[in-house]
Amino acid sequence: MSTLSTGKLTFLGSGTSQGVPVIACQCPTCQSSDPKDQRLRASVLIELPHLTFAIDAGPDFRQQMLRAKVQKLDAILLTHEHKDHIAGLDDIRAFNHQNKAAFPIYCTPKVELALKREFHYAFEESPYLGVPKYQINHLEKGPFLLQHYPIDAIEVWHHKMQVLGFRIGKLAYITDAKTISATEKEKLKNLDILIINALHEYVHPSHFNLEEALELINELKPKKSYLTHISHLFGLHEQVCVKLPPHVSLAFDGLQLAFDFSV
Repeated sequence: MSTLSTGKLTFLGSGTSQGVPVIACQCPTCQSSDPKDQRLRASVLIELPHLTFAIDAGPDFRQQMLRAKVQKLDAILLTHEHKDHIAGLDDIRAFNHQNKAAFPIYCTPKVELALKREFHYAFEESPYLGVPKYQINHLEKGPFLLQHYPIDAIEVWHHKMQVLGFRIGKLAYITDAKTISATEKEKLKNLDILIINALHEYVHPSHFNLEEALELINELKPKKSYLTHISHLFGLHEQVCVKLPPHVSLAFDGLQLAFDFSV
């Protein structure tokens, strides 16, 4: 029989591919002094008993690890191959040195091919001294074990690109989604917490906008939802929050959530 225990999720980043503020942008969001309007690229840290892992490692990975004071990291799960989700993987060298071992990366074979292009120097037959060392573990949609913890990889579509979201117990994390099949939506029922991308209020070809994210939340009916992968075009954090229903919140960098998972 499974029992429920408590895990912790920390938003390492809640921004879109450019982050917020955007370079050289003079919009009110990018000029805001509110820390909640300063968003690194989307990523989360999951802490369970004897297991700490990240979902995605974008260009801000080093800064995120330092800001969150991460001393131990056991694995990284990659949602897809875009640079704002993988570009920080050179910095796993610190964990190579700490653990004296290759670092476990979980991804689809297609994402592995992107890693071999982006970090070709790490995959050479005779690599240069000090390059990152990856232990690639292949994922496809469906359930898998991370150590002894059951996780379900949920397939979503980022225009025509496959992206994996992840369900851990009563929590699910979905980013860079525009469409989700009826079959995969079934895996997102009966959640306490749903984290879903909502770029801004305008229609976008490869991301949910606010209306679409709220429609999905209404369909799935999680107890609580958080919006992430936020563009500066969404507006100021405090102004967006007043537009949201009581059971939906805008995520921000550093926000921490407790959630139940099965063991």
